[in-house]
Amino acid sequence: MTDTDKSMSQFEYDVLIVGSGAAGLTLALKLPDTLKVAVLSKAELTEASTYYAQGGVAAVLDETDSTDSHVQDTLIAGAGLCHEDAVAFTVENGPDAIRWLINQGVRFTLDEADQLHLTREGGHSHRRIIHAADATGYAISTTLVSRVKESRHVALLENRVAVDVITTGKLGQPGPNRVVGAYVLNKTSGRVETFRARFVILACGGASKAYLYTSNPDIATGDGIAMAWRAGCRVGNMEFNQFHPTCLYHPEARSFLITEAMRGEGAYLRLPDGERFMPRFDERAELAPRDIVARAIDYEMKRLGLRCVYLDITHKPADFVIHHFPTLYERLKEFGIDITKDLIPVVPAAHYTCGGVKVNLKGQTDVENLYAIGETSFTGLHGANRMASNSLLECFVFAMSAAQDIESKLAITPPSPTCPDWDESMVRNPDEDVVILHNWEELRRFMWDYVGIVRTNKRLERALHRVELLQSEIQEYYSNYRISNNLLELRNLVLVGELIIRSALARHESRGLHYTLDYPEMDPVVRDTILTPPQFEVSRPEVG
Repeated sequence: MTDTDKSMSQFEYDVLIVGSGAAGLTLALKLPDTLKVAVLSKAELTEASTYYAQGGVAAVLDETDSTDSHVQDTLIAGAGLCHEDAVAFTVENGPDAIRWLINQGVRFTLDEADQLHLTREGGHSHRRIIHAADATGYAISTTLVSRVKESRHVALLENRVAVDVITTGKLGQPGPNRVVGAYVLNKTSGRVETFRARFVILACGGASKAYLYTSNPDIATGDGIAMAWRAGCRVGNMEFNQFHPTCLYHPEARSFLITEAMRGEGAYLRLPDGERFMPRFDERAELAPRDIVARAIDYEMKRLGLRCVYLDITHKPADFVIHHFPTLYERLKEFGIDITKDLIPVVPAAHYTCGGVKVNLKGQTDVENLYAIGETSFTGLHGANRMASNSLLECFVFAMSAAQDIESKLAITPPSPTCPDWDESMVRNPDEDVVILHNWEELRRFMWDYVGIVRTNKRLERALHRVELLQSEIQEYYSNYRISNNLLELRNLVLVGELIIRSALARHESRGLHYTLDYPEMDPVVRDTILTPPQFEVSRPEVG
């Protein structure tokens, strides 16, 4: 490599943020402007789960509500597995996060008195969901992107896919395992670039693309979880995958979510014959937590051999529906559905990864100066089932906490050492990309069939056998061919699929989002499922 080539593929920053969703952008904005910061985006800056979020952000802002009530609702939804310190920390910092967003310029919906309009969603005992009509994620994402673009100390780098983080352990250096940078694929040039950084933050979202049906954008391939695992970080509670009960079932629609706020405003779930079935499963009916609603729909679809069920808000005045759900109204009209008159065909779909990389209340992982925030992380907030609209709140609260922690460590953190360039000298161009496509489809199909809403040990063992075969094929491909975006995502998804399966096999009970026919009851002993990378199974201090 010439000196010119090297200068084009070597970069140095104080802070490297992998991901351009709510968590990553918030962190970038909260860091001191004296730092040199880079934000990497796999595609366009707004191509993150945040952008597609319809519902809103949960926070206690009404005088009839209380912090204790929000905490208790979250603990109940989490089926006894939430970490109370994480719940209290998140809820207590919620109002400040909302005020910060307003100061950034996010225009939330107001009521007739020009106060923040609050709606209600499943699991919440009060109206506490702050929203921007039914396109909250769009409002937050576009506002934060605009604000970051105004920050001269932040470089926004699109079409960059992180390959792996670089640590002192991987470089063979003595002392505690510390992150020093990352290898990153530039999708435009095809070149693997080396980013040195004193701090690296994984804000890459979840792993719902491991499933055949999902509400998530294509970027949700578990990259941050996989990279952290390979770096030596523990993961927790990967068996808890939330399936959103209501995704649009339509041949021309792809990953289109029907917001839970619609049920919050009175929509019913019905069978093809018009029967409203949720009261048979839970006294809270359509406002039961998502795991209960998704399992009820799954049960009815299997019992009756249905392709979908129906969401019905036609009993509400048309003006009310259009006012509350203007984006949905216009979007569904494109599919020939008038939500003021027609029932909406819906199915459950993989929506949120409740587990992730184990972190403390500062977002710090097991590897020094490596942070994980947002859906990539396991903070303990969500327990066995995420309550609606708590996830965006977690993004803001933990991004702000991580920023404070990074700032406190600046004086004691040395510059990153020299990192070797990515070595492609022994690889060749792939000759059969169909292998990647086939493996991708096989993974998503057996994860849906065997590791979905209802599980059994036999199904899980079948899935584990298949994922191990896929891993051997992918490793051979990864070792011998020039890497691509599709190969990197497949490699990460197969690893995360294995972590999900092994976590599910380790839990001998049904709790929250993990429901198994072999162990239908809830165990009186409450415990997290913590997995440690085999090569790092040694005694070490806890991160929290």
